[in-house]
Amino acid sequence: MKKILILGGGISKERQISIQTAKQVNRVLKKKFKTIICEPNNKLLKNIKKFRPNVIFNALHGRFGEDGFIQTILENLKVKYTHSGVLPSFLAMNKILSKDIFKKNKILTPNFIKYNFEDKNLKSIKLIKQIQKKLKFPVIIKPINEGSSVDVYICSEKNILKNLKKLKKYNEIIIEKYIGGREIQVAILGKKKLGAIELKPKRKFYDYTAKYNVKAKTEHIIPVKIEKKYLNKVLDIAMRAHKLLGCKGVTRSDFKFSNNKFYLLELNTQPGMTKLSLVPEIAAYQGISFYQLLEWIVKDASINR
Repeated sequence: MKKILILGGGISKERQISIQTAKQVNRVLKKKFKTIICEPNNKLLKNIKKFRPNVIFNALHGRFGEDGFIQTILENLKVKYTHSGVLPSFLAMNKILSKDIFKKNKILTPNFIKYNFEDKNLKSIKLIKQIQKKLKFPVIIKPINEGSSVDVYICSEKNILKNLKKLKKYNEIIIEKYIGGREIQVAILGKKKLGAIELKPKRKFYDYTAKYNVKAKTEHIIPVKIEKKYLNKVLDIAMRAHKLLGCKGVTRSDFKFSNNKFYLLELNTQPGMTKLSLVPEIAAYQGISFYQLLEWIVKDASINR
């Protein structure tokens, strides 16, 4: 029987979501495979040597799990693992690097500026003037390398300085033009454009609570009520972004659809597999069961990703 070690938990701010993903993956895969869930801690190497898995299913989210860090360790161990490799993971997680790649390749993404809390030239009045000149309010402020909408704030000129203080621990952040419009997300599975889903949050935007709390009552709309030409276009852009970053396995790209234009916000190399996650929902709509989706991801595992 094939053995699968599921990596879950970790030390990022998305730890709880990763644990949920790992449990859901384990619940389904243990019916056909021998599985264990492991934390990526100082006992990881010992656990891998002892269990000797055929495949490591990476169910980590956020920093150290989705940014090329754990992927580097797995490549060195020469164990087959799932999702994207070292460089694609690093690029996708770093919002500035990935957005630069998208822009160079004519993929629309909201304009942004990088903000360093140590930069004495960008204090209050100067910063506000720069935002007014380059972006205009409202803007989004967020960490460069967190996922799941962790520490993301929509800011007006009135509250930006107050909100910036909340992100000081990151040292460097991204300030991005806020794009209104519809929230559409696209799943890619290897070389297949899996499909799209629209989200209508009851909250200000599709934030951490809207994503993971049932009580937030975010509306999931599938199929997306959109003209065929626009649906094809957003699927094409997601596939292009997936290829440009060199991604493998499954990815999910987050878009805003405004004035008949798609703006790519970011690409996720390790989408969640919880009860409220979008990729399993898109797959189910395409007739792919949760088990079939996970089985595909496991079969796709390799080294040299």
